[in-house]
Amino acid sequence: MKRKFICFALVLFYISVLPAFSSKEKPSAKDLPERYRKWLEQEVVYIITPKEREVFLQLEGTRERDLFIEAFWKHRDPDSITLENEFKEEHYRRISYANKRLGRGTPTAGWRTEMGRIHIILGAPNFIERYENETEVYPTVVWFYQGMSKYGLPDAFNVVFFKEYGSGDYELYSPLNDGPQKLLIHYLGDSRDYLSAFNQLKNIRPQLAHTSLTLLPGESWHTMTPSMASEILMSNIDVKPQKAVKDDYAEKLLKYKDIIEVEYSANYIDNNNLVSVLQDKSGISFVHYLIEPYKLSINLVEDKYYTTLEISGKISDLKGKIIYQFNKSIPIQFGEEELNKIKTKPFSLQDIFPLVEGNYKFNLLLKNRVSKEFTSFERDLIIPSFQSSAEMTRLILAPHIKNVSSSTSNKPFKVGDVQIYPSPGNEFSVRDKLFIFFQIPRISEEVRENGRLQFIFYKGDQEFRREEREIKSYPQKGQFLEEFSLEHFPPDFYRVEVNVFSNENKIILIEQAYFSISLSELIPRPFIYSELAPSSGDSLTDYILGGQYFNQGVYEKAEYFLEKAHRKKPDSLKFAEGYGRILITKEKFEEAKKILLPFLENPQKDYQFLKLLGQTSQKLSQYEEAIDYFKKYLGHYGTNLEVLNAIGYCYASSGNKEKALEAWEKSLEINPNQENIKKLVASLKGEK
Repeated sequence: MKRKFICFALVLFYISVLPAFSSKEKPSAKDLPERYRKWLEQEVVYIITPKEREVFLQLEGTRERDLFIEAFWKHRDPDSITLENEFKEEHYRRISYANKRLGRGTPTAGWRTEMGRIHIILGAPNFIERYENETEVYPTVVWFYQGMSKYGLPDAFNVVFFKEYGSGDYELYSPLNDGPQKLLIHYLGDSRDYLSAFNQLKNIRPQLAHTSLTLLPGESWHTMTPSMASEILMSNIDVKPQKAVKDDYAEKLLKYKDIIEVEYSANYIDNNNLVSVLQDKSGISFVHYLIEPYKLSINLVEDKYYTTLEISGKISDLKGKIIYQFNKSIPIQFGEEELNKIKTKPFSLQDIFPLVEGNYKFNLLLKNRVSKEFTSFERDLIIPSFQSSAEMTRLILAPHIKNVSSSTSNKPFKVGDVQIYPSPGNEFSVRDKLFIFFQIPRISEEVRENGRLQFIFYKGDQEFRREEREIKSYPQKGQFLEEFSLEHFPPDFYRVEVNVFSNENKIILIEQAYFSISLSELIPRPFIYSELAPSSGDSLTDYILGGQYFNQGVYEKAEYFLEKAHRKKPDSLKFAEGYGRILITKEKFEEAKKILLPFLENPQKDYQFLKLLGQTSQKLSQYEEAIDYFKKYLGHYGTNLEVLNAIGYCYASSGNKEKALEAWEKSLEINPNQENIKKLVASLKGEK
């Protein structure tokens, strides 16, 4: 059986901000166990990024730190398919060399010397010039490097070390801060007279004299002053290891370390994403989102290409209370012909769900079950209420739209009979069209009839183009789709601003978005995976909205939507349970029992409703029935303290103190820290 992984890599831009520390004292490396302190402050001190260091110091325990270290090296591995990590092996080889060869004759460990630091960061030089036994020049060593342009460094440059006043460790030489005068043993001129020192050194060592003013071979200059390009080079050498790695994974590992399984922990990948909140004709708000992983790893077994993606979404309010959660498992399978068509494209997973009014945090976690990789994003969401004033949604920019025949089906980024294909990076080519879509759901009739829109395009800080439209020219109220040709937009970065003017010619709403025009004539557009979603009139939508209101504690609206869902599909146990819970909460016990009883004969492999039936019977003082339902529930799901204690209450209420005592004592065996149950047990024993 042939089996291997295939990865589609995408180039994306992703910006992430590490959460700020609280006001309490920041964790310190001195608090770490010895082996982790050594790893942080010796082994990786020159290559770890500030964000990675901050995250590592926040981790607790061996497991978390070991997972971080594994992820640290994994994100520097140049070839993740092989078992070897060439970067890690080379890094420790450099440390070993520095300790053995670059600390000789000094009390300083090799890795701590300036030569050791540069060797660990840049590796061995291509060529070395030594001026170590000179009568006129202090000991000086020049390391020449070539082929470093891929790290943002010059293709060829020198790094110079010297012993100040001829003793101590070799120090890093700076043309600006030290100058050729620091290299001369018998220089008696002004300490800032670079020209005099250069001429003196030129008569002794011409090549070294040139290097003393510029570290860049071949650089020309018109004044005898040190090159600023050399100072920039030296600064860039220090950040070279940070430029070589995207450290967003560290923040994600910290955030999800308690959620994701161990095998995923070291495998964070980046993504591009987009989230939009749009209303349908009924006024219900739907959250449309897409996520494009930096790469999609799939498995090949014989001639089948497949993977399984798992999505976990969470909506929480500003106090952290969970309002809505969803989980989906999505099997992805390609044939070879289809794979060849899409393997050069990004993979875009798109979805949609309804959400009630409020301010929220949206967290999405995407896991690839085959490769054990994960990615995620977080967004703030504002869902306006039906009573709020007119607001404008964020602009959606797209290179392509499509008119679809069915206006009733519900799909991500579909509004009415228009399917929008947004670009999450807002990148376009000159051959593309630019479609701009937005909504003003509660636009007034006065503004609709007499207002206007103004589209202003800015190239840099300069206005590039301006167009106006009458609002009444758009056929659907509160819904705006505009098309612009990009044929005369030269490649550059742009900002589009949309102003809404009232009938009094005042700007009442403004939104803007940034986009870029690429030099490429063709930009690969993604392969999109999405599924049909329930529309606003669907019973599942009613059920989801009712559950969200229930979790918010808005019980009147929760009952309205959950009753609608149950009425539309009375044979659904899930909908009956949802409606039953709100009825119990509102103490409508007879109604709750009535809708749940029919499922005793056909429970559909879900027995949670037995707990609800037990609760309704208990509240109706039907204790024998309640005990029977509770025991059947325990028979399917095992021990549950809440249910076990409820059985005790039912026995006690019906006068069977021995059975009540038996149930509560069993509950205390499982969890002794139940003070109320302890008091009940003591009370029963005291009455005997």
